[in-house]
Amino acid sequence: MSEASTILDVASILHPFTDPATHERQGPLVLDTGQGAWVSDQDGTEYLEAASGLWCASLGFNEPRLAEAAYRQLRRLPYMHLFGSRSHWPAIELAKRILDLAPVPMSKVFFANSGSEAADTVVKMVWFYNNALGRPAKKKIVARVDGFHGSTVAAASLTGIFRNHLKFDLPIANIIHTSRPHYYRGALPGESEEAYSSRLAEELDRQILDEGPDTVAAMIAEPVMGAGGVLLPPRGYFEKIQEVTDKHDMLFIADEVICGFGRTGNMWGSQTFGIRPDVFTTAKQLSSGYAPISAVVVNERVYRVLREGSEDIGYFAHGFTYSGHPLSAAVALECLKIYEEMDIVEQVRRLAPYLQDGLRSRFADHPLVGEVRGVGLVGAVELVRDKATKAPFEPGKKVGLRCMDFALKRGLIMRALGDTLAVAPPLVVREGEIGLILERFELALNDTLRWLGR
Repeated sequence: MSEASTILDVASILHPFTDPATHERQGPLVLDTGQGAWVSDQDGTEYLEAASGLWCASLGFNEPRLAEAAYRQLRRLPYMHLFGSRSHWPAIELAKRILDLAPVPMSKVFFANSGSEAADTVVKMVWFYNNALGRPAKKKIVARVDGFHGSTVAAASLTGIFRNHLKFDLPIANIIHTSRPHYYRGALPGESEEAYSSRLAEELDRQILDEGPDTVAAMIAEPVMGAGGVLLPPRGYFEKIQEVTDKHDMLFIADEVICGFGRTGNMWGSQTFGIRPDVFTTAKQLSSGYAPISAVVVNERVYRVLREGSEDIGYFAHGFTYSGHPLSAAVALECLKIYEEMDIVEQVRRLAPYLQDGLRSRFADHPLVGEVRGVGLVGAVELVRDKATKAPFEPGKKVGLRCMDFALKRGLIMRALGDTLAVAPPLVVREGEIGLILERFELALNDTLRWLGR
């Protein structure tokens, strides 16, 4: 079975974010079962899944209540859309629940199926919003270098990982990028975090002035930049950035796709870092990754303009066949009920020190490690060629990927983001499993050090 599935996979699937030539040579890791924070491949080998899949599987890999919720909904009403004023109870109840949990007062929820669709929806909403206000020139959206917002055309344009643009003719018009906030890499000698944040805010202000404030409509940002390397904002960053966006009458959009539902030690990353969004997006842990669903949540100011702007058209002309799919909504509702029963925020706060203190105590002095960073139950270790100068490895050496492979051989699944190794275990991870993550990660780092020595 193992050999047959490898052959069929290589022959049949074009994998996302995978090098096709390497995949043809090496084949896939075919995973078959899951339980808690563990998954097993089709040969029965167990792995501690320290990445929650793609930051998603907050409740682990075999939560029976989510499976039962899906089954009940399939038996009751397997599909219905939300077009033309149709609705169903799972979508209604889920929207109300999201609004109740929102980090700031919000008005309406628009459902989609992925973080990418949510980001595309945001772009269209921003453009619609300013057209409806009679400001057709105010269309540019500011994103950040190394931010990640998805892979569809508009979402990939917002994404500031520029390798994702190559050969795709991206970014599209009206998307601009400002500097990433990475104190370790970006601060000047002797510059404090507050001063660094002020400099980034001043840079953003100058950038908007150069573009023309009457052309710049919004800014989008992840509270913690995930795929860009688990980058945390320096002290005072979002307060200073929002002063600039307020000054220029811009909407502020928080991309909560990774940070939402407890990951950072609050229900939302916006609460952890003092963000006051006009719009926010969520996905991933909304359903623990068990069913595709995302949401765009807008405040009353934005909703009122969308409502009034739709009147002369006859409807709000945007949506997806599977927006608010009843199965996905039912799974997400059950997921939120479990979070409430678990007191998920308190659980993360209790477990976070085991991960954060463990990462720092074990790896800060390791000869390959430049920086250790993280918050809540997400963390990262950045590998460098020289600790003193912070000099990175040559990209062609693919040191991060090699370290991730060594970890896999040790029974640990992590994510390599360039030469940064990220961990974001399921929120149901146990203390002992966090210890095991750290032990296996350390073994993989030492394996990498020996490989580099050879």
